[in-house]
Amino acid sequence: MTLVADGPREITVPTGREEAWRFTPLGRLRGLHKEITAPIAAHVEADLAPEVTLIGVPTETLPAARGPVDSAAALARAATTTTGVLSIPAETKASRTSVVRVVGQGTQSPTVAHLVIRAEPFSEAVVVLEHVGSATFTADVEVELGAGARLTLLSLQSWNDDTVHLGRQHAVVGRDAHLRSFIATFGGETVRLVPTVEYAGPGGEAELFGVYFADSGQHLEHRSLVDHATPHCRSDVLFKGALRGDPALGDAGIARSVWVGDVVIRAAAIGTDTYEMNRNLVLTDAARADSVPNLEIETGEIAGAGHASATGRFDDEQLFYLQSRGIPADVATRLVVRGFFADVISRLGVPDWEERLVDVIDQELGFTSHSEDEE
Repeated sequence: MTLVADGPREITVPTGREEAWRFTPLGRLRGLHKEITAPIAAHVEADLAPEVTLIGVPTETLPAARGPVDSAAALARAATTTTGVLSIPAETKASRTSVVRVVGQGTQSPTVAHLVIRAEPFSEAVVVLEHVGSATFTADVEVELGAGARLTLLSLQSWNDDTVHLGRQHAVVGRDAHLRSFIATFGGETVRLVPTVEYAGPGGEAELFGVYFADSGQHLEHRSLVDHATPHCRSDVLFKGALRGDPALGDAGIARSVWVGDVVIRAAAIGTDTYEMNRNLVLTDAARADSVPNLEIETGEIAGAGHASATGRFDDEQLFYLQSRGIPADVATRLVVRGFFADVISRLGVPDWEERLVDVIDQELGFTSHSEDEE
């Protein structure tokens, strides 16, 4: 069976044997990867900077999708009749953060969304995509950066525990443009996100950062791809995750994370500078973290390229040291986990939302508020 996405391109429904799907539990996806019946449009609430606009346009009037498209993204696009187009005007700096919130209305019916974010030449903005509530949700997000544009894009998954979320985020980075993409995944039963980047001109920069916290029963999967086919571009990929399962629940208590990072440097992409890294902190038994960095280089004329991956257990010696200083075990654990995430969260560059992410991590560890620690 195949799906036709944007004209001549045919997308095969995955069986689980494909490399791109071998870590994904297809049986938990509620069919979002193979068929969408009677979909409903996502409920969206927007709080935008005055310089930023969001309008709906017929999906059929948009050009074909660029970049790699899997079956979930193809189905999301095909099932969407109206696409949201968020625009930042040329040579304009948005005066505040723009927030687009997707509010799940229940898991019974599949929910679909297609969003295009356009940062016109020499514009600058911070955009947050926040996902809350319960849903069976699939989305295709396309990001276009004109020459010299600067965009920080945070995608925050704060779903309820019964949510399934499949999503693609494809960015086209123009000449001398700068994209900072930050993905933070905490909620949801099964979440699979695919951020990808291509370059439309030399001098482009892309930063793909991410944090995730997998609890018992969760499957959180992130698969990044940076395709360098243009000279003198740069990319930096850093994802960090923590996992905490519950051995008492057996298989149902396993916390699972997957990170696959692909970087391709094509023959024409001379002067490329790229690095990717993934780190995982395993807090308990009944946790599994798969981490696969891939680097494909077709030219030797590059500025630099490298990758790294590591998964480690929670450091009992560090915990013992903190406890010997009179710090309770739960507070000591929080300090260690905060320290683990601190360097990547600080790269977001938006203080209010950095604090929000720290608060969410505290809640994952059983603390109600980041601010309580300060009192």
